[in-house]
Amino acid sequence: MEQLLTVRRWRRYGADRLFVTQETGARVGSVDLQSGEVVVDDPGLEDRLVQAAQEYLRADVAELVLPVQDTAGTLNPSEQAALEAWLGNDRDAMHPGGGRAERGSPLRARLERLAAEGWQVVHDVPLGRQGTLVAHLLLGPGGIFTVAEHKVPGRHVRLDGRLIEVDGQSVPFLRDARLEAQRTNALLVAAGCAAITVRSIVVIQGELEVTGRQDPLGPTLVVPRHVVPAVFRAMPATLEPARVAALANVARQRTTWAR
Repeated sequence: MEQLLTVRRWRRYGADRLFVTQETGARVGSVDLQSGEVVVDDPGLEDRLVQAAQEYLRADVAELVLPVQDTAGTLNPSEQAALEAWLGNDRDAMHPGGGRAERGSPLRARLERLAAEGWQVVHDVPLGRQGTLVAHLLLGPGGIFTVAEHKVPGRHVRLDGRLIEVDGQSVPFLRDARLEAQRTNALLVAAGCAAITVRSIVVIQGELEVTGRQDPLGPTLVVPRHVVPAVFRAMPATLEPARVAALANVARQRTTWAR
């Protein structure tokens, strides 16, 4: 049976992604055109997502609506070869914790490993109608966090109080993270989540030098990627499991962010 899928391209703030949705508006997933990362909301729809994305790129349009047939979970050899040329051939690589590793985004896989310890993560959260996208919203025993990763391999990143420099040049990583957390907090409160505090985590992929001591309970924490997920496991518990589940349920509602 055929179903209609809609593919849209989202290009803002240095990101370039394709988002695929069903006729009902339910999201099938997304493809990061820069890293090759494929994010699937339902693993059973992964091949449909990939086919829709490939058709979109061939068509070179702003938006594409197309029928995608159920292929019983398989791609034909030519499609498989094209997919591997596009995303690489490691889509089925296994990470040490079991399950499929996410190509191009080790941070995503690291955050999702926290699920067994009561954490929940919502990816690609749209903040209002201004085009801002929160890459990861993490909710768990240690609190609620927006998580933003900055990839600067081979470059020196220095944190000195409220200032981050990359190779000696000031960058707005902290300011952007705080604004993102504040906006996320406001929208969750508006959706009925009382007595919450959303903090931000800036994850650095690169050489990070920290001058002085960070406040682990402060509004923003800057960490190198290799300490994730350990940094979250070490946090003191502040939220009960039922509270985490209720907050995550609100965070997954599209209406929460359309304000």
